[in-house]
Amino acid sequence: MITVEEYHRSMLDRVAPLPVRRVPVGEAHGLRLAEDVHAALAVPPFDNSAMDGFGVRAADVAAATADRPVLLPVGGDVPAGTTEPSAVMPGTAVRVMTGAPVPPGADAVVPVELTDQPPGAAGLPTHVAVREPVAAGRHIRRRGEDVRPGDLVVQAGTVLQATHLSAATAAGHGTLSVHPRPRVGVLATGDELVPPGVEPGPGRSPDSNSVLLAALVREAGATPVPLGTVGDDPADLRDVVAAALADLDLLVTSGGVSVGTKDVVKAAFSDRLDFVTVAMQPGKPQGFGVLADRVPVLALPGNPVSVMVSFHVHVAPVLRRLADLPARPPLETARAGVGWRCPPRRRQYLPVVVEDDGAAVPSVRPASSGGSGSHLVASLALAEALAVVPEDVDAVAPGDEVGLLRW
Repeated sequence: MITVEEYHRSMLDRVAPLPVRRVPVGEAHGLRLAEDVHAALAVPPFDNSAMDGFGVRAADVAAATADRPVLLPVGGDVPAGTTEPSAVMPGTAVRVMTGAPVPPGADAVVPVELTDQPPGAAGLPTHVAVREPVAAGRHIRRRGEDVRPGDLVVQAGTVLQATHLSAATAAGHGTLSVHPRPRVGVLATGDELVPPGVEPGPGRSPDSNSVLLAALVREAGATPVPLGTVGDDPADLRDVVAAALADLDLLVTSGGVSVGTKDVVKAAFSDRLDFVTVAMQPGKPQGFGVLADRVPVLALPGNPVSVMVSFHVHVAPVLRRLADLPARPPLETARAGVGWRCPPRRRQYLPVVVEDDGAAVPSVRPASSGGSGSHLVASLALAEALAVVPEDVDAVAPGDEVGLLRW
């Protein structure tokens, strides 16, 4: 057997980040930015009003009070989107909406609340009474006040969130250079599998692995490409894989990697994938290789708990490498809320429920009374994380420290 770390090194040494692509800004969410984004536009792009109100010359309203308001004729209306705003002449005002260009000649905006005009929808008045003075520059957002052309807006290496995309768009960008979202083929194997919702019948089982893997891929920020199921005929499996590879960045299979007489993935790809036993439980049998000189393949065991554990332990780091994302942070620490047994000489990955009770270190307990048995698929719905127990531990007692792998 090899250690988890040895297996990871053997895989990651053969996986490189995907080539950088330019994608529409709306498709870049969650991806890692490959190049600095500098502003192509000023933000704001023009002097605009910060309030709904009236553009004025500050000197014209300097003497305004609530008792003696200054009455100004209204010479025009400037809603948002106006390209040729009316000018403010001395001793006049122009109505202006938030975000609209500041009228030429105005050096301040009087909020509508400081006038005799009602807020909201209203006809254009002939005059406006201003009840308080405003200083020059008040309620005006100046061009380039936030960002000037050429300024750095988002730094390369940033994992793009909603605010980054908004900033890049405001700064004039419609596409971004990113490390793309991997396209991951998901393929379950075995004559015993039937589609979801179909009555299995004797000796058959619902194909929960395809659903599980596709959802895990999506939750990891990649794009699943469901390839259905293949029976136990190696030729059929090779045909399905060959037809799919051109559209994939990664292929993940489930089933057919152990020591049975019909382990189809082993039979089909024994000359192109390396099949190993990893010192872990569940998920000891694993397979890895590269097909068509560019598509990594991870062959996982077929039991659903093994699939889930193998995804979080092995597939997730490969996906991060493909997307050029930073390595996952070290394990957190938790304490066992109850005791349980551990397999000899294998690292245990136990699905657990996390009980965050306000303590500095959370408590965990097995999600299933059956422990980490790889067949306990129904209990997966309760699992919130994996407790990680080292190879040299035979049993965990209440209060013992364990590693915690969240997803």
